Amino acid sequence: MAGQLQGVQVPDDSAFISFRAQCDSDSGWLQCYSRGGVTVWCQPPAEGQSVQKLKMRLVCKDVQADTMYDVLHDAAYRHKWDSNVIQTHDIGRLTANADVGYYAWKCPKPLKNRDFVTLRSWLPLENDYLIINHSVKHPKFPPKKDFVRAVSILTGYLVRSHGNNGCTLIYLTQLDPKGSLPKWVVNRASQMLAPKAMKRIHKACVKYPAWKRRHEPQHKPWLYPEQSNLPSVRLAELAPQRCDSLEHIDESALAEACDDHAELSEDDDNAN
Repeated sequence: MAGQLQGVQVPDDSAFISFRAQCDSDSGWLQCYSRGGVTVWCQPPAEGQSVQKLKMRLVCKDVQADTMYDVLHDAAYRHKWDSNVIQTHDIGRLTANADVGYYAWKCPKPLKNRDFVTLRSWLPLENDYLIINHSVKHPKFPPKKDFVRAVSILTGYLVRSHGNNGCTLIYLTQLDPKGSLPKWVVNRASQMLAPKAMKRIHKACVKYPAWKRRHEPQHKPWLYPEQSNLPSVRLAELAPQRCDSLEHIDESALAEACDDHAELSEDDDNAN
């Protein structure tokens, strides 16, 4: 991101173009799952890095791109489909297409739960919609003792329209969970949690139009910035959140819990 070494800046068009190029690239990716319209790839850490990348693709022939884009933005709907969310809310607005938010994430037992403070920005680009985020520090949202403050190096969505033939969703993430995670966690993320999360998004998109008609159907501040009632946040209030700036948590010796977790259930479908 331009200027990130000097401070926090809102991503410019070149950041979105670079993110889209990563989503479309096949170089360096290893396929680790493909079934039912969902494909997952992993990319080992580059030289000098310690965090791998994960990329997922979901093909939706029965969902239009603008609906998918709305679902990914609509915080009021998030609790209806994201079974991993503990708490999420917008902190403040930076520009017409950028804000700062908080997200607390339920991890598989016996790991500690994680949370993030991120700068998120979004941009329609030709036939695509893009949403990207990276971690920042906000003075009013310091790390909590019951959570591990993780770091999103770069995470985002690309929604590509195929006209009347639906859309494709690509989710790409490189995040540091701030821990030496056991191998079973990495395997579960790429082979179980990631595919099921994409399937939940698909189900949520199918049900969203009916839900939205009953819940402020005209309220879409991600499309109409004048609707936003978030307080303003100044860039000067924020600082970069670097991977080496937080305590390193060693959870590598933790054994996998024996019980099955609700977030792994194929029947977890509560987007009513």
